[in-house]
Amino acid sequence: MSDTTITRAASDKQAKKFNIGRLLLEGRAFFALILIIAVFSVMSPNYFTVGNFLIMSSHVAIYGLLSIGMLLVILNGGIDLSVGSILALAGVSAGAMMQGIELQALGVILYPPVWAVVVLTCVLGALVGAVNGVLISIFKVPAFVATLGVMYVARGIALLMTNGLTYNNLSGRAELGNTGFGWLGFNRIAGIPISVLVLAAMAIIAGLMLSRSSFGRWLYASGGNERAAELSGVPTRRVKITVYTLSGILSAIAGLVLSSQLTSAGPTAGTTYELTAIAAVVIGGAALTGGRGTIRGTMLGAFVIGFLSDGLVIIGVSSYWQTVFTGAVIVLAVLMNSLQYGRGTRKS
Repeated sequence: MSDTTITRAASDKQAKKFNIGRLLLEGRAFFALILIIAVFSVMSPNYFTVGNFLIMSSHVAIYGLLSIGMLLVILNGGIDLSVGSILALAGVSAGAMMQGIELQALGVILYPPVWAVVVLTCVLGALVGAVNGVLISIFKVPAFVATLGVMYVARGIALLMTNGLTYNNLSGRAELGNTGFGWLGFNRIAGIPISVLVLAAMAIIAGLMLSRSSFGRWLYASGGNERAAELSGVPTRRVKITVYTLSGILSAIAGLVLSSQLTSAGPTAGTTYELTAIAAVVIGGAALTGGRGTIRGTMLGAFVIGFLSDGLVIIGVSSYWQTVFTGAVIVLAVLMNSLQYGRGTRKS
């Protein structure tokens, strides 16, 4: 009887250790964010303030929007390297429309209202994303190759549209009722930046879509095992085209937010942002093989990267060291993912 009691105690102790280890592993993004806030709050008195958190959150909004789209793609077992270029193309397209659309045949210049600029820019992002989806799902082009090609095409079109220059005047024409979209980057509602509210709205919508809709179940199923999902009646082609289209729309929204915050639109904006978005998804605990990941984790990953980068700027760390620290965090996150999902694979 005593041997049984000792064995049970040892088993309970081992299970407790396992549960703590599993908790730390699965909640790594949250604990990393708390650690970053604690460290930088000690190192700088200006870090732990409501005003600074709101400013940093408005910066995170760019990465967050891209990361939501990237999560949808990665859940499907794909990758999207074109999000940064779509962001730039969307920004310069919006900038060009704000300058006026000249119709030479009619001899007139159209100044579309801001809401029309936003809608048309989102449609452009959707079209570019749909091209990715069609290439990958119908023509069977590998996702890496297809999105890499679209990345160069979109960036090239943005450079051709601007001749390599930047649109610096996005104020529009007030006499025509077009006052620009500076409100998106600077205005606040109840003290919260609109860009943060936009990110929150997109995250809530995406979270509900993944957890409460048939599309969400299809997405997880097709990402976990596409062939089995197809045999079960899941429209895998439609799901694939849809996730890339949504990624394009979210990239366009991010382009609008960034252009509004910078009060300018340039063809080189968003360079390497696709890597930041992938990093946020990985840090948030999603599996690059597809089928595993959450919006909550991805948002935490985006905030980890954003708060880390801004914290390093606040304490005066060189931009070169910022790259080193960010890269180290990404490598550590990938290692954690391999430990978390690798164990499950070996057991099965």
